[in-house]
This record gives sequence, structure tokens and C-alpha cells, in this order.
Amino acid sequence: MKRNPFKLFLMPFAMLYGIGVGLRNWAYNLGIFKSQSFDIPIVCIGNLSAGGTGKTPHTEYLIRLLKENYQVATLSRGYGRKTKEYVLASPNSSHEEIGDEPKQFKTKFPEIPVAVDAKRANGIEELLKDEPQLDMILLDDAFQHRAVKPEFSILLTPYSDLFIHDYLLPLGRLRESRSGYKRADIIIVTKCPEILSPLDRRAIKDDLKPLSYQSVYFSYFAYGDFQPANSKSFAPTPISKNKKVFLFTGIANTEPLKEYLESNQIEFKHKSFADHHNFTADDIASIVNEFQSHNLQQDTIIVTTEKDYMRIKDTEYEQSFNGLPFYYLPIEVQFHGTDGKELDAQILDYVRKNQIHRSVSQGQSID
Repeated sequence: MKRNPFKLFLMPFAMLYGIGVGLRNWAYNLGIFKSQSFDIPIVCIGNLSAGGTGKTPHTEYLIRLLKENYQVATLSRGYGRKTKEYVLASPNSSHEEIGDEPKQFKTKFPEIPVAVDAKRANGIEELLKDEPQLDMILLDDAFQHRAVKPEFSILLTPYSDLFIHDYLLPLGRLRESRSGYKRADIIIVTKCPEILSPLDRRAIKDDLKPLSYQSVYFSYFAYGDFQPANSKSFAPTPISKNKKVFLFTGIANTEPLKEYLESNQIEFKHKSFADHHNFTADDIASIVNEFQSHNLQQDTIIVTTEKDYMRIKDTEYEQSFNGLPFYYLPIEVQFHGTDGKELDAQILDYVRKNQIHRSVSQGQSID
């Protein structure tokens, strides 16, 4: 097998990066750097790799699970926003204020508090001041944020790119060494095919080598109907064979989406941007122009992801699509077999027990 000379060139940089990250984790593990604990259940959702694992839909899954019985909030870094400080989202917050993923949370779940702060410990303190009634907090994309010590951590790793086969940045996509998985209570193998054999599950578990306290679950994406950006002019459109799509995306990994369209025999042209790309007037003009030149038979629709739509929604760029069949494609997480029920029970049991401990420590009566 021939070696890739470019990878050999990157190896020293990956080693230096690994030393730096390793020393940082070592300092946290020994208590040289302090991790702050809080008297409230905190669930951390994250990954070892740089994006593309499905954090947003998995966070939404947990919001749906918890919000009926608990006062839950999300706290994110707010990647790509133009603000720097702590921000508690309002229904009118833009993606430039809070980032595209928090905007998506607030849009879909307006009843829950959504906050952003690069310094998660400060963000938790401010969030508890603003929302003292909270029962728990979901920390989005905070697996490497060791300044906060969550009592429960969920690690995501994609089916087609398991962390055990990856390498440190910039040689691979890992933010820290593979051994970081030991901090997780749950490992979710995401973006699995809809049909997953028991043999495949067993082989992946054997590769992951979960520790005695770690549970491993398998999830996949379920796509909904195409949702119109302008619901007054267009209706939701179901996925159907032979539909023609002009797709544009600014996400880390588009392969599952493209495979889904192909599996449904949907003809599409794809225009790709970088992850979390902030669209410009030139970008939007290019998208519209390419669509119009591609839409020769007047039967093609424009489609983007739900997260990408959050960076267009309620901006002046949305008006550029007026009169055009512009849709976004929502996704939800589903689990294989009984994994969903087992995960739900594990999460709810953690929150319930920690709610009891919190009530006792605060001297509250328990009925």
C-alpha cells in the first residue's frame, strides 16, 4: 500500500497538537486545572471529532424527551455568531446573535430557555440567574470543555467514521485522542443505515470496546417532508421518486443526505459551502441564478438543510427566494430496536435521581 506523502507531512503537526491537548486533559484529570461542578443535573452532548456527528438532532431528541416533565434549557457556544458574551435567546434572536444551531432550538422549542456562552461555566451561572426554576441543562457540543464537570456525558460517533479509526487534527478530524471516550457514560453510533444487522452491531461494539459503565446505542436519521420556507405560497412536499432538487448545503457531512436522496431516486444538483457558512448576498444570488438556469422544465425545487435555513430565515436574503419553490428538509433521530427505550430510561433515571439529591441538598421536602 502506497503512503500518502501529504499525510506524512501532517503527522508531526498532529503529534504536536496531541501533546498540547494531552497535557491539558492531564492537568484537568489531576485537578491542576479546575472543573466546576453545579448543583443541577447537566447532560453534555458532544463528540471527539470536528463536526458531522449529528449533535443538533440528538440534542433535539433529548429536548423532546425531557421538556414535558422537566424545566430544561440548552447552553451552546453559539458557533459562528458575531456576539461574544453570554446571550439568552429570544424568539427574535438572529443566527448572528446566537448561532444557527441555538436559533434552530429556539425556533422549534420556543418554550425552553436557549443560551449561548463560549465560557460554559459562566453561561451556566448566568442561565441559572435568568431561569432559577430550571431542573436541568443540556450542554451542546461541550465534550472538550473541561472547565465544567458534567455528571453525565453522551459521546456521538458516526457509523461510517468511528472515532477509533480516526486521527488527531490536522491529520484526521479528532479534537483529542481516542482515549477521551472514557469520559462518556453513553456512546451513540449515529447516522447508521435504517437496516442494521445484529452482526454489524456486535462488530462495532467489539471495535469500540466500551468500558463496564458505558452503554452503546445505535441511531439513524428519519427525514420529514420538504417544508416550504414560504408556507403562504407553497405546501409541504413529500419525498417522492423522480422529484428534481437543487440542493445547497453548509454542513460538515452531506453524504447521509445525498445517499438519502439517491435512495429515493431523486435527481439533484448540489452546491456545497463550508460548515456553518454565513451566506452572503453573492452566495444567494449565485444559488438563485444556478437554480433558474438548472430549472429548465419548471419542475425543480430548491432545498437546503434545516440548519442552513436558520442562517437565511428572517434575513434580507430570504426575500431573494420570494416566488421560488424554496424548501428545507427536517430530520429527527430514531433508534434501532429497543435502544431508544433503553436510552430514554437511562437519561430519565439520571435526571430523576439527581433531582432528588438536589432537593435534599436544598432542604426541600419530597412528596
